[in-house]
Amino acid sequence: MQLKVPALPPDETVQLRTVEAGLSRDSDDPSDKSRFRPPGRRRKAARPAALSRLKGAAGPWVTRAAPYVRRLRPHYPRPGRTGWRRWAPSWRQWLGGVLTFLGLITVGLGVGYATTDIPENLNSYATQQDNVYFWSDGTPMARTGWVRRQDMPLKDIPEDVRWAVLAAENASFYSDPGISLSGIGRAVWRTFGEGDTQGGSTITQQYVKNVYLNQDRSVGRKFTEAMLALKLDNRMSKDDILEGYLNTSWFGRGTYGMQRAAQAYYGKDVSELDVSEAAVLASLLKGAALYDPALSRANHARAVERWSWILDRMVDIGRLSPAQRAKYKTFPEPLKQARGYDTGKQSDYLVELAAQYARKAAHLTDKQFDLGGYQIYTTFDRKRESALTDAVTRARGKARKSDAATARAAHYGAASVATDGRILAVYGGPDHREQGYNESNSTTVPAGSAFLPFVYASALQNGVQRTRDGGPTEVTPDTLYDGDDGVPVMTPEGPYWDRGGKRVAARNDGRKDYGRISLHQALAQSVNTPFMQLGMDTGLDKVRRTAEAAGLLSSSFGPQVPALSLGSATPSAIRMASGYATFAGAGTHVEPYSVARITRNGSTVRLTKPASRRAVTAKVAEQVQSALRSAFSLAHPATAASAARVAGKTGTTQDDTAAWYVGTASSVSTAVVAYRIDLTKSLEPLPLKGIAGTPAGSVPYDIWSGAQGLG
Repeated sequence: MQLKVPALPPDETVQLRTVEAGLSRDSDDPSDKSRFRPPGRRRKAARPAALSRLKGAAGPWVTRAAPYVRRLRPHYPRPGRTGWRRWAPSWRQWLGGVLTFLGLITVGLGVGYATTDIPENLNSYATQQDNVYFWSDGTPMARTGWVRRQDMPLKDIPEDVRWAVLAAENASFYSDPGISLSGIGRAVWRTFGEGDTQGGSTITQQYVKNVYLNQDRSVGRKFTEAMLALKLDNRMSKDDILEGYLNTSWFGRGTYGMQRAAQAYYGKDVSELDVSEAAVLASLLKGAALYDPALSRANHARAVERWSWILDRMVDIGRLSPAQRAKYKTFPEPLKQARGYDTGKQSDYLVELAAQYARKAAHLTDKQFDLGGYQIYTTFDRKRESALTDAVTRARGKARKSDAATARAAHYGAASVATDGRILAVYGGPDHREQGYNESNSTTVPAGSAFLPFVYASALQNGVQRTRDGGPTEVTPDTLYDGDDGVPVMTPEGPYWDRGGKRVAARNDGRKDYGRISLHQALAQSVNTPFMQLGMDTGLDKVRRTAEAAGLLSSSFGPQVPALSLGSATPSAIRMASGYATFAGAGTHVEPYSVARITRNGSTVRLTKPASRRAVTAKVAEQVQSALRSAFSLAHPATAASAARVAGKTGTTQDDTAAWYVGTASSVSTAVVAYRIDLTKSLEPLPLKGIAGTPAGSVPYDIWSGAQGLG
């Protein structure tokens, strides 16, 4: 038999290959050991290489790039390397990753820039409004605020003033693209590293934040700010941006813009500022709460340091010569207080009280409140305010006629508070522009014997304890005490000795003796000695707690000694009126408040409700009121006959530095205090020298009755 083999081309040869038993041949490559597979396992069809598919789809450029792509493709473990280097990417792979990352960022920034539009409407930072106050009947009372923006053209702002701001905030303003990449990087780092976004904003970015964005601190807001700044820098001139920035920035004291800031801090227009004053205003851009020198000593030190740095910085950037800089060695002190209100003589005090309460009850920062746009509906009663002001004005006039020298240092504080906590009227002083502090809210002089109702109420509520180990004994209005003058104050162990080694004794007005007297009568006749001992028997700590529960502030109390029962505390007229209102309100105290509601642009602003608590039982409150009605009847029988359920008593101090009258009528408590302080010398109270009248003709009572329409 003859085997026929087809003829082969001359360049090919025949090679016989042997296949091991049990294996199949899949490959002709002698170096490929994987060509032998066990029988029964089917070989998967080979897929075209990814590079081949790319070649077919993308054309010649892929072919040229293929070697480089292969080099970038990681081989793990890397051949020819040992240790950790077997797994580390090559420099080409690192370079490729960095370039890819930068490319993605570039694309992202391009997309962000293209999709960011400049808003058509400016936000509230650029559209300031006044705050409007209303009387309790809804009629307008006052409009306030430096926030009424007065835009100043850049040409009217001196160049030195402009460059003081630029030196402080952005010296490269005229050459930068509107953003600071390093500043944005720092802000992002602080956000992720320290939880705070700060620093690095150009003036363009700050202007964008002022007029287009909110004040939130977030990376998203920072990114939007940067995109808007870039677009704005391309669309507006640098001068226009600077002008907008100088007219919209916040400088504290309720002011926005350089013009209002110049008026608030130096009482002049921006065109009249010198470079030293401008440097002070420029420092406020870093934070008025930290750099207003009038707020604290620490603020003053920071302001001086930054003022000096800004002037030095102007020298560094060539905007101030060393010779000019040498002229400014003394810090130009701003005004201590800006004129915050532009209303009337007495309504300034009302606005001040309402503004303080509104910020607190609505949880508004000073900056938010200064933005304006609020409609504040107060609790002030126009008729009661007018009557109270007229009554004090008459008393002032009489005092000046009788003794002008003594009357020059006279002060009168007064307030009317309803049993539900509403402050209906106050008298804060002759003129807020001349005397900035509010006499109705000052804690300057002691309450004196006007404090006795709180001692009485505490004893009725808690009972007395005359021995250390015994239990409390009930006290009633008929309980008798020694009313003689000079009675020593006793403790369970014996007489009470002061730190000077003297026995403490109580004194009555006029050194009068009353013998054994009931507590009801002692309060009605304002006998001091029973209440000094009653306070010791009740416990001075309990007396204080009762007074605080009724409305007096803990900050008005001094040392816890027997004199506390005779009114060593220094409450304000508002707080004394509020305390007596607690007794007229059946023992329930409501914290005094001056704002009933607030709206902003038609929307209601949520307010925290004034706190309400039970100070004493209704029975105790009525017993106190009964004694106060007796006090009023004994002192003013004719008026009491025509005025039902009027209650009140005088308050005097042993050193004759204050005279009070506090009483209630028609569910309204009114407190009036007269005292003397020469504000040009000190804050120490001076003797009244008859300026408050006599017990038979008390000036505080005349004011009180005039305000109530009883005089």
